[in-house]
Amino acid sequence: MVWIIIAVVVVLLVLFVILTYNALVKTRNRIDNAFSQIAVQLKRRHDLIPNLVETVKGYAAHEKGVFESVTQARANAINAQNADPAQQAQAENVLSGALKSLFAVAEAYPDLKANENFLNLQEEITSTEDKIAYSRQFYNDSVLSYNNRIQSFPGNLVAGMGNFPEREYFEGDPDEQGPVAVQF
Repeated sequence: MVWIIIAVVVVLLVLFVILTYNALVKTRNRIDNAFSQIAVQLKRRHDLIPNLVETVKGYAAHEKGVFESVTQARANAINAQNADPAQQAQAENVLSGALKSLFAVAEAYPDLKANENFLNLQEEITSTEDKIAYSRQFYNDSVLSYNNRIQSFPGNLVAGMGNFPEREYFEGDPDEQGPVAVQF
């Protein structure tokens, strides 16, 4: 009788470890997927920016410094794609600030504000900024769930044995007021 009780307890412990381990793996994979979704949206934004810059350049040739800062911020953001989430978020926040400057320059040119190409690009970038914000939120929610699991008992026991390190959040600039928004 004692052996049966011991066997049942061992089987339950093994099942618990397996289920906890599998839950941690699923959560970790959800984080990786969420981070790749951020990367997809950031690439989309990076691909749209040269078209936007060229469209605005035609109207505002003397605003060279703004174009250079947007181009440099875009290059830095692309280079930060393989960095950790904190460094990548910082580079993307600089790019968002540079885009705001570019849109501010565009406001000074009435013909540009009515240009269909510019309006389409502006709409695409605004839509992309919204998707980036959603992707960041989903990623951070996934990181929160994962970090809670690996830090809470008894998941922390399995996490320690299974090499499940804590993940970083993809944080925006605390001074950032939201996505690039331009009112015409």
